[in-house]
Amino acid sequence: MRRHLCLLAAIVALPFFAQPASANMVYVSNEKDNTVTVVDSKTMEVVKTIEVGQRPRGITISPDGKIIFVCASDDDTVEMIDTSTNEIIGTLPSGPDPELFTLSPDGKTLYIANEDDNLVTVIDIAGKTVVAEIPVGVEPEGMGVSPDGKTIVNTSETTNMAHFIDTSTHEITDNVLVDARPRFAQFKPDGSEVWVSAEVGGTVSVIDNKTRQVTHKITFEIQGLRAEQIQPVGIRITADGKKAYVALGPANRVAVVNAETYEVEKYVLVGQRVWQLAFMPDGKTIISTNGLSNDITFIDTATDEPIKSVTVGQLPWGVAISSN
Repeated sequence: MRRHLCLLAAIVALPFFAQPASANMVYVSNEKDNTVTVVDSKTMEVVKTIEVGQRPRGITISPDGKIIFVCASDDDTVEMIDTSTNEIIGTLPSGPDPELFTLSPDGKTLYIANEDDNLVTVIDIAGKTVVAEIPVGVEPEGMGVSPDGKTIVNTSETTNMAHFIDTSTHEITDNVLVDARPRFAQFKPDGSEVWVSAEVGGTVSVIDNKTRQVTHKITFEIQGLRAEQIQPVGIRITADGKKAYVALGPANRVAVVNAETYEVEKYVLVGQRVWQLAFMPDGKTIISTNGLSNDITFIDTATDEPIKSVTVGQLPWGVAISSN
């Protein structure tokens, strides 16, 4: 009897010890070959390539991790991918030439920058309907949303402004002048600041969210590179608000910035023409998309050293990570 009980205990225990840890999936939009590459974050290997619409760029994930949203810019639509099957399950209206977007914290509303029409389009996801079209500056691109969901920030590349928009009225409340060709807007996790990258200006402007004034300008200097090669684009800030990562385009580096002192602490060499960034859910890794080398780079946020680069599709642009 004792022998049978021991054998039963071993059988019951086996699945627990044999169960592999679930991996987060990394979704990369590839602008040139009209695909989204799916990479297993644990093995750091490509597991699937999804064919999507033309010129996919902006990409994000729903708060529950079930749906990936992709801007198919040249098809004037947003495609939805089911993360359980990695299949396209539908589309949303987007306005003309959607490039970047941001999702409301509750996952119900999508705010889309329409570069060709100088608009921000507001989409109700459940109803798949356009709620509002907000006129902004020339060539809107960057989109950020405050943690409380009350404010969105759009950057207009030609007007060189960050537009603060009230999400309840869909009206612009403030226009803040920044440096040339602003490409991205990122709120600090506590909502106190908005960081706006200026690709041609070569800076990141830090804007106080209460006063709507620029309080700091972060500049970058890399030995051996001309100033015009250092072009800030994507920005991500750690959950504790203490450190920021800035993609520097053709400088082929990600800058590590002390988000409390605004000093650059390190430059991490990655692939060529680094565009966008995304944290793994645990914050221990950040991933860059490197457009001209057709790969992504995993970076350890404890050491700020690259771990591995993985080849994806052609001209990888955006990146989103599942929370599974």
